Amino acid sequence: MTGPIPTIAEAARQIAAKQLSPVELTKACLDRVHALDDRLHAFVHLTEERALAEARAAEAAIMAGGPKNPLHGIPVGLKDIVDTKGIPTTCQSKLLQGNIPDADATCAEKLATAGSVLIGKLTTHEFADGGPSFDLPQPPARNPWDTDHFTAGSSSGTGAAVASGMILCGIGTDTGGSIRGPAAYCGIAGLKPTYGLVSRAGVAPAAFSLDHIGPMAWTAEDCAIMLQALAGHDPRDPASANRPIPDYRAALGSGIEGLKIGVIHHFHEVDHKVGDTTQRGISAAVETFRGLGAEIREVQLSPLQDWHACGSLISIVERAAAYEEWSRTRLGDFGERMRTRLMLGAFVSGVDYLQAVRRRRELRAELHASMADLDVVLTAVFPKEAPKIDALPKWDVFQQPSFMMPFNVAGYPAMSVCSGFGGSGLPLAIQLVGKPFREATVLRVADAFEKATPFRDRRPPLA
Repeated sequence: MTGPIPTIAEAARQIAAKQLSPVELTKACLDRVHALDDRLHAFVHLTEERALAEARAAEAAIMAGGPKNPLHGIPVGLKDIVDTKGIPTTCQSKLLQGNIPDADATCAEKLATAGSVLIGKLTTHEFADGGPSFDLPQPPARNPWDTDHFTAGSSSGTGAAVASGMILCGIGTDTGGSIRGPAAYCGIAGLKPTYGLVSRAGVAPAAFSLDHIGPMAWTAEDCAIMLQALAGHDPRDPASANRPIPDYRAALGSGIEGLKIGVIHHFHEVDHKVGDTTQRGISAAVETFRGLGAEIREVQLSPLQDWHACGSLISIVERAAAYEEWSRTRLGDFGERMRTRLMLGAFVSGVDYLQAVRRRRELRAELHASMADLDVVLTAVFPKEAPKIDALPKWDVFQQPSFMMPFNVAGYPAMSVCSGFGGSGLPLAIQLVGKPFREATVLRVADAFEKATPFRDRRPPLA
């Protein structure tokens, strides 16, 4: 096939109409991997033979009875902290080289059941923490808009692979922004669902009370298609929510007239002032929503620094707990960034951790009250465009408060959407946040924004 790789929604329509072959689509994605990944380093393990076999099986099934859902025959990738039966899952760490799980993670199983085609395992920061690192078994992923620049993390390979068209969608995980960050820097869409909506069973832990699994794709509509397959109760995950799953695409295209959007101005204008291009992108987005008929309101919360301090302390302690045994017996086998963060987490007192947990409850209640008569709230994802990949200090996540951490602390659904491009051609983004289990509303607002703006028509130079 020629031209850009289609979105999931476009490919699904063409496949259903027998205008596009899953085999042809899979080969086109594999061709991009072979042409681009020596520069992007998005993959740590390519499953080419399996992908072609799955594509042929999908094509045969579709020719016989039609596609069973929009993901049938669609090439996907899995972050390399997601267990895959018979396929290496290394978490980008020396500690797990040669690790081959004997069962799939629930999210991997659900995508396989939907009939998707697995292209391979995607680059991550070590155990989804502490990157970019240059002392790990594989190099860090690079940004397809400019390979000298960072993808953000830790779902770095997923962001790079989706943006460059090597896959149509992929799994990301998010403990403090690891879906939304790479989505923002790589110019794609990424949704962190409500805590507990998507099972984490079979996915390496980071911080158990902050961890989320979610979709990353080119558009909000594609994220909705992915979420439809991923969401649902799983007894294997003790935090899994047991509640009805709506049709996440039902309201797409219906407009947002009358919806109420709150803007947390002080997060990005006072607490952590963003750069001029980012601010212009946020202001333009607000005017776009106003023009679409949404009602814009002001939202006031506790300072961003409070949210970040609370979430960061919880995160480093829970990560230290998750890897305590290896920290005691194999500390030197971790990369430097991961090692130093594990050591820091081990020295936090139980009193401080419990105080952070207590503060978390207060902050969550505050957000709940502030959103009582709102549909979504809006703020920044990052203060500026992607930095150079070799310019990230070791303690980058602690030096400035994160715009994404508040919504891990709260467990609310939050999404990054491309909002334009800076002077250097790198993507800009806005963050949309909804009420718990109201992903359909977040996706509706994001979809309306994408369709009212030209940004989805622009692809990275490498793509």
